Amino acid sequence: MFLYGVLDVFELNSTAEEPVCRQRGDPENPQLFKNGDIMLGGIFSFHTSWNDRQDTYRQKPLPLECTSLNFRDFQFAQAMLYAIEEINNSTELLPGISLGYKIYDACGSIARSVRVALALTNGNEVLSALSETPCTRPAQVQAIMGETSSSPCMAISTVIGPFHIPMISHFATCACLSDKTKYPSFLRTIPSDYYQSRALALLVKHFGWTWVGAIRTNDDYGNNGMATFTETAQKLGICLEYSVSFFRTDPPDKIQTIIEIIKASTSKVIVAFLSLMDIDLLIQEMSHHNLTGYQWVGSEGWIFDSQIAAMDRHHILDGAIGLSIPKAHVSGMRDFMLDVKLLNSSSNEMFPEFWETLFSCKFKQSKSSPGNQRECTGHEDLTGVQNSFTDMSLMPIFNNLYKGVYAVAHALHNILSCNKTCNNKMQLDPFTILQHIKKIQFKTKEGDEVYFNENGDPAAKYEIINWQPTEHGIVDFVTVGLYDASLPADKQLNLHNKSVIWAQNSQQVPLSVCSEKCPPGTRKVLQKGKPVCCYDCLRCAEGEISNITDSITCVRCHSEFWSNERRDACVKKVAEFLSYEEIMGALLTAASLFGTCITAVVAFIFFRYRKTPIVRANNSELSFLLLFSLTLCFLCSLTFIGRPSEWSCMLRHTAFGITFVLCISCVLGKTIVVLMAFKARLPGSNVMKFFGPTQQKLSVLGFTLIQVIICILWLTISPPFPFKNFKEFKDKIILECALGSAVGFWAVLGYIGLLAMLCFILAFLARKLPDNFNEAKFITFSMLIFCAVWITFIPAYVSSPGKFSVAVEIFAILASSFGLLFCIFIPKCYIILLKPEKNTKCNIMGKTAPKSF
Repeated sequence: MFLYGVLDVFELNSTAEEPVCRQRGDPENPQLFKNGDIMLGGIFSFHTSWNDRQDTYRQKPLPLECTSLNFRDFQFAQAMLYAIEEINNSTELLPGISLGYKIYDACGSIARSVRVALALTNGNEVLSALSETPCTRPAQVQAIMGETSSSPCMAISTVIGPFHIPMISHFATCACLSDKTKYPSFLRTIPSDYYQSRALALLVKHFGWTWVGAIRTNDDYGNNGMATFTETAQKLGICLEYSVSFFRTDPPDKIQTIIEIIKASTSKVIVAFLSLMDIDLLIQEMSHHNLTGYQWVGSEGWIFDSQIAAMDRHHILDGAIGLSIPKAHVSGMRDFMLDVKLLNSSSNEMFPEFWETLFSCKFKQSKSSPGNQRECTGHEDLTGVQNSFTDMSLMPIFNNLYKGVYAVAHALHNILSCNKTCNNKMQLDPFTILQHIKKIQFKTKEGDEVYFNENGDPAAKYEIINWQPTEHGIVDFVTVGLYDASLPADKQLNLHNKSVIWAQNSQQVPLSVCSEKCPPGTRKVLQKGKPVCCYDCLRCAEGEISNITDSITCVRCHSEFWSNERRDACVKKVAEFLSYEEIMGALLTAASLFGTCITAVVAFIFFRYRKTPIVRANNSELSFLLLFSLTLCFLCSLTFIGRPSEWSCMLRHTAFGITFVLCISCVLGKTIVVLMAFKARLPGSNVMKFFGPTQQKLSVLGFTLIQVIICILWLTISPPFPFKNFKEFKDKIILECALGSAVGFWAVLGYIGLLAMLCFILAFLARKLPDNFNEAKFITFSMLIFCAVWITFIPAYVSSPGKFSVAVEIFAILASSFGLLFCIFIPKCYIILLKPEKNTKCNIMGKTAPKSF
């Protein structure tokens, strides 16, 4: 059909008489026509379909047989006629100039739309060319109003664009038409779908729907609109479970496949970018399957059409929400449109069909009519008739047509320099008209401001409407919000405090998510092979938190903090150290004080009985010095208890090292005295003069001084310091004393161990000396206990966690101190207090057979 019938081509024949332009192909006559000084064109689909036929290339295709009368486009034509009549009757706009019109029926066919557009551009009559400019003349119409859909507008604008003939659409919303390189002469009085698609995505996001289905008309309107919606939705974190398309002429199995997809889906929200006829077909099919309970989000193509609501008898679309053109009112337009006799002109071949369909009757001359239809009289009254022609719910679209006609009129008014009269002799140029239309800015009589941006689009403003069923079974379109693309991004979507009725007459916002929101304390983990909206919620690991909903990561707490039980907040870690208040600290403190008291009692006993042989025989000065050092050993364990500080850390290790060396030095001195005393009893021996009281004191001082020097070097080079240990326990801070220099610490311990081993060896050698009371035996036992304690201390200290390592060290100090105290002094106290008869010089110096051990 396209090859033969779409293009109107004029053939130039050169004869001897006169060159003549003749049209090839059948002429196209307008369905509505009126002459005027300036002609406007109109293209509407008075029919929505045509009879299908199989054309071949062997014969010329017949004209389309249009079917399915469409009252909506009759309304659009009426709106255009009303604007023209109002302008013609105006004394202020285009005075003295009458506007005429040629309006064609495109029958919903893109090919026919292009054909009638060329007819509007070229005309149909045979032309005689002038000698100077053969076969050239101005365009037949100065502007074209229409078409209703985006795809026909794209085709028409592609053809007439190079001729710069303005085309103003009232309902073509595809964002692609804003491309002025492809469609230079296209303008529209309805906003671009670029804004509507983004607004729909913001609306879906506002209600928390992240898992939705999408259905679109398989044409430029649906495909481009849904593409923009999908792109914006992805940026907002919205996922499409499915995205399907269909066209009303698709075979039934295509619609059935879509029904099965909806049935199998888990999303409860359907975003529908559909035309009126496609949504009608879809809900009829869904009615057969009783598919209800879905929340519909609609585009302006169907959301505010009351006829769709009237046809939805199964209430499938109840609770739908979507965007519509702001409500409008044009005074006088309703009465004009309902005066159907204005359509009965001599050139209106469709009027009988229109009248018969409108009043459900049949004229006598009709060839085919059901026998049960009443006869038309031609005087039927429209009062009481309820159909899509009498429905004025599309008044915002009628207003768009009204504004489009007025835009052309204002441009012509400026071009013709109209004041009280217009310069009707000026030759009109479509390009000049187009440029003036792009620049016009005026207000209609209702106060609506009309202008076009650089893309030929108006300002993008929408009302958010909600389908709310009433008690009488009809749907009330309630405005629940506004969208204004001219405002800042955070203020574009504005919902009113009105109650919204959702699907199935619910008051609660429906939930449509692939996965529930992840609460604080968890993080999202995507499910393999599924969209980003499908995820699992994993609890944050220990020491990590998330304090927002749907967090994708867990944040690790600062080293001094730890996650709470819910993993939604970081709490300060408990600082752990061996304190006096806890049981273990209290017991160790008590043991330390008990040892100090026992040592003081022993010292008192020794002082009380200092003149007795057993005290005098065992070097009383070293004994008192030993008791003093033992007291310091018991007391130095207290420095290990309590919160570590800089001074306590330095004091505890150095005090421990020096007091123990002082203690061991005294024991070592006593052991040497025992050995020297035995050697002095041998004939000719005078060794005691080399190890008398002065030498004993100097040896103790010398041994202790070495330890003091080691401690001074340790404190000077790298002293111990308070340290917060975060590694030992995850949820606690261990307050401890870092060694600073490990060499210094082990040098202190090593020196103590060296003296202890030397003392043990010497005592062991002197254990069988022939004295009745041999102190070397008790020193050997004490050194054996001392060495055993400190040998076992090393692995226990290394393996003990936290404050228990401090407790182990205190225990080792107390155990070794008690070992020295009990082994060396308790036997003597026993004799002094309980066996005074043995506390004589003879008994002490007596010789008895030694006992082996």
